[in-house]
Amino acid sequence: MSSPLKLISTDFDGTLHGEYERPAIPERFTSLIAEQQLRGVKWVINTGRDMSSLMEALAREHVPVLPDYLVLVEREIYKHDGVRYAPVEEWNAACNRDHAELYARVRPQVAELMDWVNGRFRATVYEDVWSPFCLIAGTNADADQIHARLDEFCKPFPELAVVRNDVYARFSHVNYNKGTALRELSRMLSVTSDEVLAAGDHLNDLPMLKTEHARCLVAPSNAISLVKDVVRRQGGYVSELTCGNGVAEGLEHYLGRLR
Repeated sequence: MSSPLKLISTDFDGTLHGEYERPAIPERFTSLIAEQQLRGVKWVINTGRDMSSLMEALAREHVPVLPDYLVLVEREIYKHDGVRYAPVEEWNAACNRDHAELYARVRPQVAELMDWVNGRFRATVYEDVWSPFCLIAGTNADADQIHARLDEFCKPFPELAVVRNDVYARFSHVNYNKGTALRELSRMLSVTSDEVLAAGDHLNDLPMLKTEHARCLVAPSNAISLVKDVVRRQGGYVSELTCGNGVAEGLEHYLGRLR
């Protein structure tokens, strides 16, 4: 029997993977995914992690199924070619080009922004290969205040966006996020939004938690209130279970087999 879904997009940390849960990725979810993959459904992990961090986490948990695609650092797309995850060259090249051009204009003003943060908060700010400004705030309350300042910083740069998850934040190009990457992947697979499920728990998941990208939306019980509200307003499914078990329950709901 065919599946009503063609593409399943899951965030990783806090959505699929529960750091303090055992197992961190439940068999209830992996069994469902394995079954759906046999029916031709594609699974993408849509995460803020980079390749090495995600591969290490999957290997550590001995996950018995592999995603067909990855969206890494909330923007780059990779396809499993049977041996490894190979970059989707056209999308990734455009992504890298657009970020390089934007960051070249932004970078001269970043030092002043870092000084502002360091002078007011106990926080870590730094540059990495993904962003000229990265933040690890001491508390979520501090992160909220810094986030407001980052939004002000972005105003002269219409293409610049803040990507945040908990106390972590960085800059990104507004055209590249979990939602636009999911849209591109759907285009590549000739899949409509009616055939897509997306699951997430935090602020950086909001761009993909839209019915324009995925008609079937899921949030686990540990999702932040804003994510739950956004999912509910669009008719999505908010589970009373945490992390991967909540995603599994949402998937069962949309497959019409909720236990």
